[in-house]
Formats: sequence, structure tokens, C-alpha cells
Amino acid sequence: MIVLTKLNNQPVLLNCMQIEAVELIPESKVVMMNGKFYLVKESAEEIIEKTIEYNGRVHCYDADR
Repeated sequence: MIVLTKLNNQPVLLNCMQIEAVELIPESKVVMMNGKFYLVKESAEEIIEKTIEYNGRVHCYDADR
């Protein structure tokens, strides 16, 4: 799970394995595999970095390689 910030400054935890797409409109619209979406303050790059960090912790690999 990654923590993102909704537009009303409330944190939301999302299962990054269920993210289907991220649209930039200009905020980030995170579209989930079930069709639901979340508008968040983080950029696409930040979402990618959080996902890489999460996967590194789960799968025990070094993200600096």
C-alpha cells in the first residue's frame, strides 16, 4: 500500500498493484483496475517512486541498482 494525498489534504492508502493508469489533468488521477479513481496531489513521478519503494520493500531488492 502507498500513501497519497487527496485534494482535500486527506491521506488515502492505495494498493499500488491495482493501479491501472495515472492521468495528468493537471492533478494526478489514479485509475484503479475496478474503474474507481482518486484525484491526488502527488505527481506521476512521485507515485512511481512510491510504487518502486513499496515493491522494493516487499520483494527485497535494491532500488539504487
